[in-house]
Amino acid sequence: MVNVTLFDDLDAVEQDARGALDRANQPCLHDRLSWFRLLEPHCPPKGKLQAVRAEQDGRRAWLFLAADRRSADAYAAWYSLRFGLIGDRSLAPEIAEFLRGKGLAKVEMAPVDEPETLAAAFRSAGWSVVVEPAFGNWIARTEKDFDDYWSRRPGQLRSTAKRKAKAADLDIVIHDRFDAAAWADYESVYRSSWKPEEGSFPFLRALAEQEGAAGTLRLGLAYHRGRPVAAQLWLVEGGVATIHKLAYAEEAKAMSPGTVLGEAMFRRAIDQDGVALIDYGTGDDAYKRDWMDERRQLWRIIARNPRSLRGLAGIARQRIRALVRAKASR
Repeated sequence: MVNVTLFDDLDAVEQDARGALDRANQPCLHDRLSWFRLLEPHCPPKGKLQAVRAEQDGRRAWLFLAADRRSADAYAAWYSLRFGLIGDRSLAPEIAEFLRGKGLAKVEMAPVDEPETLAAAFRSAGWSVVVEPAFGNWIARTEKDFDDYWSRRPGQLRSTAKRKAKAADLDIVIHDRFDAAAWADYESVYRSSWKPEEGSFPFLRALAEQEGAAGTLRLGLAYHRGRPVAAQLWLVEGGVATIHKLAYAEEAKAMSPGTVLGEAMFRRAIDQDGVALIDYGTGDDAYKRDWMDERRQLWRIIARNPRSLRGLAGIARQRIRALVRAKASR
């Protein structure tokens, strides 16, 4: 028999998980309890935590949601590059059935990289499920050295990096431990960049402090005559480098400081850290095509409960939208 339990408190989750959601047992940052602990005080999703755990014969699985009235969404934020079931996938149907029994009308989850297991589990539990594209995810495979990777980049990118590195006279520093002064420089660059207002600097700082202590942080900064003009926040772990944030000062655009710093960051990750893959996070920004090799699709799963009036209404609206799109594409 599968035991399914609902938790609304992360301390209770930690006690129940008995280390199963710690770094040592979860290779993915977004599957760790520490990730949800960062989200909770700084940028929690709307609603109340609903962490569902299924267990049978020592096998366990978790799904972290935020419930608001009769709808639930992924317990995720702008910074979440992945979301999904954590643990034994065979227990997904029991979690989906448990959630339907709670009377939820809709469950929406994104960004999911492999939606098949969750989608099938919700369908088998009686939900009406739609899987739709959410975000693009660009990656580069770097099994060899930096020179091999760099030789596959567009000529214009390589030329710009070489030319600007000489002309701009930038000083590059890459930190692998948290440094308060360096972090102040990161925030300074971001605030003077083209980027929109940051969701939560306190969240990013807490993440940098946490990952700096673990040795996975790579905080790169480019300086021109002592002034920070570009910054990149990477994490390197398990043979994968993930680019979380990057920015350059708008007034320094002519120097291409982001390109010069980017080359140094990629060189460090490939030749020194020995990563086999570099992940550019979510989004289809045009510049990512120059640095990356391959685009992967991340998905959104929308499950509606046909046994609820809200769920039926949502199913009807979804079908109408699908018919309109199909008609428009003819």
